[in-house]
Amino acid sequence: MNRPLIAVTMGDPAGVGPEIVAAALADPQIVADSRAIVIGDAERLRQGAAVQGIDVQVAPVDGVEDAVFEPGRINVIDLGQVPSDLPWGELSAAAGEAAYQYIVRACELARRGEVQAICTAPLNKEALHLAGHPYPGHTELLAELLDTAEVSMMLATPTLRVIHVTTHIGLVDAIAAIEPGIVERTIRRGHQALVAAGNPRPRIGVAAINPHAGEGGLFGNGEEELKILPGVRAAQRDGIDAHGPLPADTLFFLAGRGDYDLVVAMYHDQGHGPIKVLGIEAGVNITVGLPVPRTSVDHGTAFDIAGTGRVDSRSMIEAVRQAIEVAPRPEHETR
Repeated sequence: MNRPLIAVTMGDPAGVGPEIVAAALADPQIVADSRAIVIGDAERLRQGAAVQGIDVQVAPVDGVEDAVFEPGRINVIDLGQVPSDLPWGELSAAAGEAAYQYIVRACELARRGEVQAICTAPLNKEALHLAGHPYPGHTELLAELLDTAEVSMMLATPTLRVIHVTTHIGLVDAIAAIEPGIVERTIRRGHQALVAAGNPRPRIGVAAINPHAGEGGLFGNGEEELKILPGVRAAQRDGIDAHGPLPADTLFFLAGRGDYDLVVAMYHDQGHGPIKVLGIEAGVNITVGLPVPRTSVDHGTAFDIAGTGRVDSRSMIEAVRQAIEVAPRPEHETR
């Protein structure tokens, strides 16, 4: 099997990123199925492995071409960003700058075709802003660095997938931003992602904004008919099996039991809430629409437990596994 090359960014080095990345890349199945290389700081990754009790060789390399992929070894493109005295669990501009530089390097590798997918450990938005990079999050940063005008956030668990029309903006602003065009494009991106993952005809449920989908005009100001329904119909005209707008509470129940392969959520918390009820360890964040697939954990930097070894690494392992699943395979392996 041709194993894909995956760039794994270490995230905010003051958070749990170094710990969960070490655990994921030491996982025997990840080692067997991929060639994953960390973009981060070697010494901090060693510290993350140590607090997790993971016996692994952390090997700094200059580039992908220098990496040797074998059990018990984690290759790291060491950017030397982390101060030696950086404390765990504390907000800082230094950590925000490091997390930013890891993403920049991963995108450079992707642009040159040296990696087939990117998997990201969590960064801290406030630390990113302190470092002078005022992005709402990973998704928007990746879109700019990879010259992509519009992307969508998809959250995936073994039983539920959700794609978002809007994400990191306030609720009032989100409702104002929703219009038929972005609804249609989000449906299309979700459809294309599921088809690429092996589902030839995914069934897509589109959530309403208002309770009971507006109840025939009783709730809201006609947003369902004006903002959502035209986008659904446009997708349907091209043969996409989309349904809605549907009451969100009922839709998530139906999707959870298998009636829909994907839910299109209108705003951040509408989609994130049901996913996180299923367990943070199960959720994976997939950015849909970039030139290369990108996956991430669906949790934050967890400063309260960073550096203690108490973090649950299952979501990071699943995020790397999902990156392997969606990455195109190279024609051959060099090592």
